[in-house]
Amino acid sequence: MRIVVLDGYTLNPGDLSWDDLRALGACDIYPRTPPHEVVPRAKDAEIVLTNKAVVSREVIEQLPKLRYVGVLATGYNVVDTDAARERGILVVNVPTYGTSSVAQMVFAHLLNLAQHVGHHAQTVAQGRWAASEEWCYWDYPLVELAGLTMGLVGFGRIGQATARLALAFGMRVLACDAVAPSAVPDGVEIVDLDTLLRRSDVISLHCPLTPETRALVNAARLELVKPTAVLINTSRGPLLQEQALADALNSGRLAAAALDVLSTEPPAADNPLLTAKNCFITPHIAWATREARQRLLGAVVENVKAFLDGRPQNVVNR
Repeated sequence: MRIVVLDGYTLNPGDLSWDDLRALGACDIYPRTPPHEVVPRAKDAEIVLTNKAVVSREVIEQLPKLRYVGVLATGYNVVDTDAARERGILVVNVPTYGTSSVAQMVFAHLLNLAQHVGHHAQTVAQGRWAASEEWCYWDYPLVELAGLTMGLVGFGRIGQATARLALAFGMRVLACDAVAPSAVPDGVEIVDLDTLLRRSDVISLHCPLTPETRALVNAARLELVKPTAVLINTSRGPLLQEQALADALNSGRLAAAALDVLSTEPPAADNPLLTAKNCFITPHIAWATREARQRLLGAVVENVKAFLDGRPQNVVNR
């Protein structure tokens, strides 16, 4: 059984081991694969693993031995699942591995917005405190989270993990979801989206990208939001209309935004959010703690083992 990993670097830049995967068959692992190299590298493989390298219908048609495409992530839009199904090829993902890490990132951004730790630490390093006439100083209003309202758009695993952190900080929690949760934790109020947008001091997005959620936060919905509110997105970039969000930030219609994802990654240099007022962007790293990546790699290996044992799991294109 020949296994090809098309772009393993992001998952494992060298701090994890591929040994458990290599034990399952002849294994070629490439750090990254440009589009024109996908077919040459995968042409003799029965199993192809990809993170962001696209496995399109055209690619699938040129891989006669292919039986299995494993995605090194939860989202699987890089694979043409219909074309794979027509060939009897399984497409498999890892549905959960980074819940705690992503929820943690929400609060990393939120605490940065509340206390501006990075900014103040930098000014101290530059000598400003040592030269100060006062025994302390701060350049921005410092905000206590207790008593504020967090609105969670999407209340699956990550939304619920974020809710637990918010409650621990003494925040009130609102949530909305397209699917009614089977159980609502104490301290969480389920509301509709417009109510959530109107009432929340912090809005955090935790929903998948679907035709219904694309541009979910648009100019009209931003008009509902308090001008003192902040928006956090650690989910999918296209949930937001980026120009509308930039306009809201630049005009003062929204106090701040903290984003770990954008509609195109890496972003174009002229993406309006890169220069928007009070917009803090990290390069899609909420999922990337070593612990989360280790869980992801372990789940990838278990998916391949299950397939080889004739009991495939986490199949997304049956």
